Amino acid sequence: MRALIGLMWLLHWLPLPILGRLGKALGTLLYMYMRPRRRITLVNLRMCFPDKTEEERRRIARGHFQAYARSALERGVLWWASEARLKRLIQVEPGVPFDTLNSGPTILLCPHFVCLEIPGIALVLNSDYSVCTIYARQQNKIVDDALLKGRSRFRPVTLLSREKGVKPIIRAMRDGLPFIMLPDMDFGIRDAEFVPFFGVPAATLTATARIAAATGANVVPVITTFLPNYRGWKTTFYPAWKDYPGDDIVAATRRMNAFIEERVREAPSEYFWAHKRFKTRPPGEPDPYRRDAPL
Repeated sequence: MRALIGLMWLLHWLPLPILGRLGKALGTLLYMYMRPRRRITLVNLRMCFPDKTEEERRRIARGHFQAYARSALERGVLWWASEARLKRLIQVEPGVPFDTLNSGPTILLCPHFVCLEIPGIALVLNSDYSVCTIYARQQNKIVDDALLKGRSRFRPVTLLSREKGVKPIIRAMRDGLPFIMLPDMDFGIRDAEFVPFFGVPAATLTATARIAAATGANVVPVITTFLPNYRGWKTTFYPAWKDYPGDDIVAATRRMNAFIEERVREAPSEYFWAHKRFKTRPPGEPDPYRRDAPL
């Protein structure tokens, strides 16, 4: 693993078009040989895009592996490139919402697109803000150390444990730290509701709505996607949601999923399809990822 981190350090000196093409080639190989993850990806795409042809879904799946591998290699640029280089490569649209951030607690909603490491860096590089976020310790200490140093090298980042619940999050937000929230993975039914995602019931954390209700926070979606021709990344700060969450937490969570669906349709291969998004099922529904399930 130390050798891999060293390789990433060496590769980060390459021009981004070369590094990006290397990542795309690696992703093509991973798509061919990582059969279990390829199957998970195709199951998710079949459930979310039943109207697409099998060839269209396989094209998206292959593109996802390419995008994910590319983002993994390009992470070295995020960890070690100069501030000036990163500012040239990260395009922020329409700009950092300073009025919203200055008005009170803020949740930066970052769905699981492959470039999800970049929104926090984009904010830090273009403002005086630091951030807080949930952090799960990596099993490999070398990777864990590299990830922590990479995320906090421009400004300290407050890392919070999921197991400690929402109270530390609320305290950090009230101290003026925007909270980067990744809301769209299946963590089981605890603190979640079955809410449609592309029309399929998906165990979805209600924490975004609950924290917004408890703190009066603005919810600002932030998504980073690749710029064309390997020119870098585009980070989009969307307008803060109005009248959110309202009185119905489940309806607010459905609104969140609907927003994510719209963004996924814009860049389908860049969403994180290799995760078992539908592993938790309503009572009586079968596991779609079981080996004997039809594909």
